[in-house]
Amino acid sequence: MKFIDEVKILAIGGAGGNGCMAFRREKYVPRGGPSGGDGGRGGHVILRADRGLTTLLDLKYRPRLVGERGEHGRGSEQYGRGGDDLVARVPVGTIVHDADTGERLADLDHDGAEAVVSRGGRGGLGNIHFKSSTNQAPRHTTPGEPGEERQLRLELRLLADVGVLGFPNAGKSSLIGRLSAARPKIGDYPFTTLVPQLGVVRVDEGSSFVIADVPGLIEGAHQGTGLGTRFLRHLSRTALLLHVLDLSPASGRDPIHDFAVINRELELADPELAAKPQIVAANKLDLAEARERFPEVVAALAARGHAVLGISAATGEGLPELVRAIARALDELRREAAQTACADDRAEDGLRG
Repeated sequence: MKFIDEVKILAIGGAGGNGCMAFRREKYVPRGGPSGGDGGRGGHVILRADRGLTTLLDLKYRPRLVGERGEHGRGSEQYGRGGDDLVARVPVGTIVHDADTGERLADLDHDGAEAVVSRGGRGGLGNIHFKSSTNQAPRHTTPGEPGEERQLRLELRLLADVGVLGFPNAGKSSLIGRLSAARPKIGDYPFTTLVPQLGVVRVDEGSSFVIADVPGLIEGAHQGTGLGTRFLRHLSRTALLLHVLDLSPASGRDPIHDFAVINRELELADPELAAKPQIVAANKLDLAEARERFPEVVAALAARGHAVLGISAATGEGLPELVRAIARALDELRREAAQTACADDRAEDGLRG
């Protein structure tokens, strides 16, 4: 399936039904009076998050969503039926923006989350509402209102615990393929990964985490170079970053320089993203030349306050230790988040008291 993570759509709420002008004309009901009912409300346009979807592809080919029109009112004081709401499914993690103003309207960050993005128009009033002591036979009704019309921009941000980043061909896809059941495309040329990949990593019985492989970043990524800004946003929801370095001399890369470049790109793209905790994994230790470079990389990054784990995605060396390190880091982050939430609740209770 083609991966689409941004689309523009037009959402139009259904128009309300018109109010009816009618009079009672039964044989034995003298001066029956007005009996025209109201029109029904137009249907809303609703977006609903569905964990079964992973792309916005459906809306790419269905860019116009229109709610059902409400029925017109009828005689004998019969009100028109309201139009059915149009519910469109989107992946969990979809953010809804007003395309004209840029305002964020909704963040559908869990399964079943809903947002009414365009409201249906109100139904018109029938002539029963305009009867008075001086107007016993009103001939006035109101039409149904048109539905709300909005241009929307939908942006998908993947939900994962861990985001994997690094230069192209650092071994990120191979690593995800080893750690999880995900089967990303793997090759020996730049930008093998063209779309984000999600995998579930099992730690032990009842414990797992979700890991996201984001296409490789290069210098200038924050300005869109390579596959930069299109995929940097997928790292924004992760709790932890896994930075994969390529130690292979054959790649012609300097892992210490690469580490600095990518962190600078994160800082330029989003300071909050750059502030996320990182675990550094030096890959390709199955190569003798890479193993020789490893101590130098460990010493250089230790001086900057980063511990480095040595791994080989090809052979599996060091991967159990890496998984345990990630699990410990995530547990610590969850404890900190829970403590912060408790402190906020106590502060709020104190203000109420």
